[in-house]
Amino acid sequence: MRILIIRHGDPDYEKDSLTQKGRHEAELLADKMEKTDVTAFYVSPLGRAQDTANVTLKRLGRSAKTYHWLREFHAPIFDKKTKKLCGPWDLMPSFFTKEDDLYDVKKWADTEFMKQGRVKQEYRKVSQGLDKVLKAHGYERKDKYYKAVNANKDTIAFFCHFGVECVMLSHLLNISPVCLWQGFCAAPTSVTTLYTEEREKGIAVWRCSSFGDISHLYAGNEEPAFAARFCEIYDDMSQRH
Repeated sequence: MRILIIRHGDPDYEKDSLTQKGRHEAELLADKMEKTDVTAFYVSPLGRAQDTANVTLKRLGRSAKTYHWLREFHAPIFDKKTKKLCGPWDLMPSFFTKEDDLYDVKKWADTEFMKQGRVKQEYRKVSQGLDKVLKAHGYERKDKYYKAVNANKDTIAFFCHFGVECVMLSHLLNISPVCLWQGFCAAPTSVTTLYTEEREKGIAVWRCSSFGDISHLYAGNEEPAFAARFCEIYDDMSQRH
């Protein structure tokens, strides 16, 4: 079985929609998706994900199921340093690199910092929602792997957001999401692909074959948006800090 996790196009966060660039990115993504045999589509309820998905769905004459747990991972935490609410992925290097437990798949959610918000509860909602979908497609979670109850080569696609994408990958691959939030960057309309591997009968694990693929943008001579990245060098004030 194959999973595609697709980030929304370049966002207009104020309107919860897409910029003009984001709409063009969504069209290029649809060019790619036209060549992909997808069994089922699932989408976040937020406008920027819906708008991205609708371009592909309209092109293919398909529909998608909307799930609340696919919205951007919402578990704000009060940052004592900045005195502001922040997302659990918006951490400064001087902080997260010194907190070894944040890198631990069993301990990250129980650190003093993460316990300030509803991180653990929201993580559980995403994990349970994902597992419910996978069970409907023949794969049932058991400990750290999946029982291949109905092994198949179907493809399912999720249109969502970077933060929740990392949570999904964390659950599927048994990795702390902090490692993914801080170490990876998925550009708008990027596609992450995972396949099952069933080397032992009835026991399936997930293998990520590509993360954040934007080949469809390059095929359309479209530069990837900067959204999701931070400044490459500190003194460049034109980039997000």
